[in-house]
Amino acid sequence: MGYVVAVIGATGNVGREMLNILAERDFPVARVDAVASRRSQGREVSFGDKTLKCQALEFYDFAAADIALFACGSGPAGEYAPKAAAAGCVVIDNSSLYRMEPDVPLIVPEVNPADIAGYTQRNIIANPNCSTAQLVVALKPLHDLAKIRRVVVATYQSVSGAGNAAMDELFSQTRAVFVNDDLTRVHFTKQIAFNVIPHIDVFRDNGDTKEEWKMVVETQKMLDPEIRMNATCVRVPVFVGHSEAVNIEFENPISENEARDAFEAAPGVLLVDRREDEGYVTPIECVGEYETFVSRLRLDPSVENGLSMWVVSDNLRKGAALNAVQIAELLVQKYMKTPRAA
Repeated sequence: MGYVVAVIGATGNVGREMLNILAERDFPVARVDAVASRRSQGREVSFGDKTLKCQALEFYDFAAADIALFACGSGPAGEYAPKAAAAGCVVIDNSSLYRMEPDVPLIVPEVNPADIAGYTQRNIIANPNCSTAQLVVALKPLHDLAKIRRVVVATYQSVSGAGNAAMDELFSQTRAVFVNDDLTRVHFTKQIAFNVIPHIDVFRDNGDTKEEWKMVVETQKMLDPEIRMNATCVRVPVFVGHSEAVNIEFENPISENEARDAFEAAPGVLLVDRREDEGYVTPIECVGEYETFVSRLRLDPSVENGLSMWVVSDNLRKGAALNAVQIAELLVQKYMKTPRAA
């Protein structure tokens, strides 16, 4: 028995990772359909030891699929996700379009798995922002332990979060610096090579960016609406792997040892925190891994009940593709126990 799974946006960074992770985790598939834009029709992508040819999204029959993993942006998701849902295919969408819809569950399986029950309202499940996903995985065990009052987070987000073109721009600019060539800037608002840019997504009237707003409201939706939060999101010249410097204030007392014990018992988190050279995780080490890594855990003496920590994860995996596949796993374990074709 297996499910028909469609990967929409199969030629992009996240779509390719979805195919990899479906194969790695032995998701019970009868067939996987690689779907992309018409210009990518016929292009080949890998699924385990198989090669799939991409089908065109505009002609794809969603009635033939059980689950569709969307990794194609808000535009196509807005047009095709409702069509897929109406055809009886459950959509797991990686775009920001549906995340804050009250009748669409926003899910990180380690954090709020029970909320997935709400998928039946629209047949759509939302995948959170890449930086939010790894943050809430790290916050959840601490919130259960001592109730979080306030979070201040600064992100250091890799260029892969902005797509293939952004990765190409970092590469070309880096090369141009070394060969003394002219730098071409297309995707980013300023030079990204050898630089950091405190600007991701568009600015809002209050001075924050939409990326920062997403982190706040998504954390509140999944974890606790009473958590007060401030985010500063920064793009850095790293190809893959998002990092976060996180400061937390709690309602109740919490010790460093209690926090360590909570992380040791929590799903999806790996505590790597030795107070020595190389005793922490950086983006390079997290690439290709499933876990969210926590390092630099310490008390914050500036508030009564405070902790600071460093959180790192592969943004293409836990921040996108892995979380989507984990949602699909949760869906078939709890609710969709037999494929439609069974």
